[in-house]
Amino acid sequence: MVLPREPLPMEMQTTLLRRPTKLDPNELGFTPKPPVAWLSPAQLAATGIRVAFAAQFGAYLDKRELQAGQPTKVHDEHASDEELWLDYIADLGDGFDATYSMAYLLAQDQVELPDQTLPRGRVLVLGGDQVYPTASGAEYENRFEGPYKAALPQPITEDSPSMYALPGNHDWYDGLTAFLRLFARRGGGHIGGWQTKQARSYFALQLPHRWWLLALDAQGEAYIDDPQFEFFKGVAATFSPGDNVILMVPQPAWMQTDEHPRYYDTIDFFLRNVIEPANANVRLMLSGDQHHYARYVQEDGERQLINCGGGGAYTAATHHLPSKIAVPPRHSIARRASIQNIFKLAQTYPTKMRSQWLGSGVFARLPWRNPGFATLLGVLHTMLLLAFQNEAQRIITVPIFLMVTLIMSATMFFAVGLTEGQMKAVPFILGGLHGVAHILMGVGAWSIWKHLPLAKLNWPWPPVAAAVIYLPIAGIVAALLVSAYLLIASRFKVNINELFAGQGIEDFKSFLRMRFAPDGTLTIYAIGVDRISKRWIPQATGSWFRPVNPLKARLIDDPVVFSAATARPDGVPHMPSGLSTPTP
Repeated sequence: MVLPREPLPMEMQTTLLRRPTKLDPNELGFTPKPPVAWLSPAQLAATGIRVAFAAQFGAYLDKRELQAGQPTKVHDEHASDEELWLDYIADLGDGFDATYSMAYLLAQDQVELPDQTLPRGRVLVLGGDQVYPTASGAEYENRFEGPYKAALPQPITEDSPSMYALPGNHDWYDGLTAFLRLFARRGGGHIGGWQTKQARSYFALQLPHRWWLLALDAQGEAYIDDPQFEFFKGVAATFSPGDNVILMVPQPAWMQTDEHPRYYDTIDFFLRNVIEPANANVRLMLSGDQHHYARYVQEDGERQLINCGGGGAYTAATHHLPSKIAVPPRHSIARRASIQNIFKLAQTYPTKMRSQWLGSGVFARLPWRNPGFATLLGVLHTMLLLAFQNEAQRIITVPIFLMVTLIMSATMFFAVGLTEGQMKAVPFILGGLHGVAHILMGVGAWSIWKHLPLAKLNWPWPPVAAAVIYLPIAGIVAALLVSAYLLIASRFKVNINELFAGQGIEDFKSFLRMRFAPDGTLTIYAIGVDRISKRWIPQATGSWFRPVNPLKARLIDDPVVFSAATARPDGVPHMPSGLSTPTP
């Protein structure tokens, strides 16, 4: 059972009715947050603890089976529409500027592109990771709910757009508690001018002209729980042969098969046991999680695979993506599997060339965007210097062999522990070489330091001088050394995520705008913004704030067109069911 959220205090409701004149929490009703500094020591420790806790106790926190008592309605309010526009965005609840930039575009009546205008979607689908770094009521309010309310501060009417959300791994860190309280309310709710209607963490949308969108909640290698499986079996029972299906999943398992061979097994099980018996066609598989746009096309078929995670989190690399992938993967351990197909990479955003160029900017960005990380490196190298300089035991320091062990262990964990996939030789080798480089840096610094007058001062001035003078210099140099390591390691597909997470690039954002046309075709427009806004002006109507310089949206891919559903064998047009699926 999902408990309702507590109502806002009266003074907070009054605040939200007024239009703010500046980005002040007292006026906004929420606190705009900066981007998450992913390499800060506190963040690394907190996230590591949360991830470990979720890995060890995730099964005990899994609330999917507890949703069996929630309604099983298929959302079909637009099934009879002649035309429908639908928006998709994922990975959005990070820093205010990037999140609000995309929310602002989604909230406008239309998006102006260089050569065309596209109207706002009647439905907004969120593809996962609505909050970073971990889920909680306060983080949702500050990093997602607040910015989206500010973007579309309208009262709810019959014509208000709808919002549906699928949880990602960051939404799962508290066992879906905060997610369900925000999105899956039995009586419905709203986020600003968007209506929320779902009752579970997964959902089904019946769309015009025999199109369906099925949002599957299955994280990583997690199984499909019985209530969810029965729900979708009931939905599939209403399909007509030849119906078109968009399968929406939390992560692009088709791109993660080398690191996680079993990720795709859950999707394949769903296809074989839910979709195939209904004789429906999965035309598109859609996901977020990876913070870029990447589209794969089936070589001998019509299916396409799209990852679009450009909603607000840091930009991720694309230059490491394979030009071809096999789906299901060759090394899948599923006892049964669908027929394997080859998919070819058709487009990425940013482009592979731009991605490599962004990666090389790590030297300029990492030290300055992660000052806590640079400080930690400075402390470790200062301790190493004092260990080398500890003559006649005048300074109480950590023994040299312990410092060396600490540094080697840290670099090995950084390479092996933070690189997704099975433990392989390459991360161990690179981690070891990275550790040796830091130790050699420490030896070189000590060989210089011991000849300086500062090292010959009376006690306790040598350690004081090291802390005041050497620590900040060592921190910056060590951060640059880590930057060099990340750039080199990325060539071997090691620590690619850290190369971009450490830079925290907020630009190159994207979302999808889909048109279900009267003739039954589906056209997908991938919309990108090369540069977000960081300066905002209050306005009297519409969104609370507009960018100082207009956001320049453009198509980042050719429009992708899917044909209409095939005719039914009996020649009778398919009509919306309008019915709820059977209760499991």
